[in-house]
Amino acid sequence: MFGGAVPSRIPYVLSEGHVMQASAITTDPRTKVALESDRALPSVATPRVHTAIRALVRLLTITTMAATTGAVGGHHPNAPADAPPAMPSAVVSAQAGPDTTAYEGAVEALRQTVVAAQVSGAVVSLQVRAGDSVSAGQVLIRIDARTADLAAAAGAAHARAARAAQEVAIRDFERQRQLFGEGFISRAALDRAEAQYKTAQAESSAQLASAGAAMTQSDLYVVKAPYAGVVATVSVVVGEMALPGRPLLTLYDPTALRVTASIPQAAVARLAGPLEPKVEIPGAATRFVKPVRVQLLPRVDTASHTLELRLDLPPNTDATPGMFARAWLAGPASGDGTGQVRLFVPSQVLVRRSEFAALYVIGRDGKPTLRQVRPGRSEGSEVEILSGVAAGERVALDPQEAARIR
Repeated sequence: MFGGAVPSRIPYVLSEGHVMQASAITTDPRTKVALESDRALPSVATPRVHTAIRALVRLLTITTMAATTGAVGGHHPNAPADAPPAMPSAVVSAQAGPDTTAYEGAVEALRQTVVAAQVSGAVVSLQVRAGDSVSAGQVLIRIDARTADLAAAAGAAHARAARAAQEVAIRDFERQRQLFGEGFISRAALDRAEAQYKTAQAESSAQLASAGAAMTQSDLYVVKAPYAGVVATVSVVVGEMALPGRPLLTLYDPTALRVTASIPQAAVARLAGPLEPKVEIPGAATRFVKPVRVQLLPRVDTASHTLELRLDLPPNTDATPGMFARAWLAGPASGDGTGQVRLFVPSQVLVRRSEFAALYVIGRDGKPTLRQVRPGRSEGSEVEILSGVAAGERVALDPQEAARIR
């Protein structure tokens, strides 16, 4: 009726010609409601007027009490805030897992080649880019080979001249041998003819070898792929000077990859039984990969006191050299065999900002609180939480909705 707190002075009409105002009304139900008027009632007030005054006092008292308790349209300033709305949530689940340990490593190629120049010259043609797949023998880079081509042509001409001289020497030696058989020339003349033939033959062989060397030198100006693979990097551009030993590009074989991890020497001594590791490659393989070959090198690094573990991956593994990987090995043999408890939450609850990972935990009052956690590996639609939450806690499924609640 009055909508909130009642003003300290409320005018009302008693009857025609009589106006009164209530200047103070006590609304405490444990006290008596008092009404003070600014001017006294006229002595001629009728019983009907007195009845109206009493009704108005009761009405003002009820209205003021309702405004105080917040029953009529208003809210008391000390009233408790509304409870936060319910939101979709999930429970942090605990699962018993095997007693395994993860060792960080990296993916590398068994065959990775840095293709370098063997001759000097300007790069005139670059026929591949990083990421291209190439076949064995495919042309990758061409270097300016005009001088080498001229030298090869000259060598070929000298070889042809030597070959012609050799043929003349052969025919002359045959005639001299025939004449010697008929007794027309001496033995010394035949020996001279034979010597000339052998000299021409040797010169022809030398010129042929020289021409072959010039041709091989000319072929060095065309850089070809040594095997089928993928171009990882290209280190030159057209117009740059290629020098002997300078890297031109890097090539690797994507069908032969492995994961290399470092294992502390103390952990190697406690490994249980034969090595049966599993490989995890976040972002590449959606599940664990079983290596086709396991090799633990018997040499300990003197700086880090670790051993190198090599795990050959099966062909067609969706990975790239340099990727981060984990090698999971069975735990110490001295364990009790009960395994360890692992905590999992749905992947959608995580909030990731660069290296920061957190989730919203719903407290007993129903309000979500952002809490930093350390996530582990993903398994399907769930992700393992290594630290930051406890089993049984509830987390918000929609982080954006939880962030709007204060």
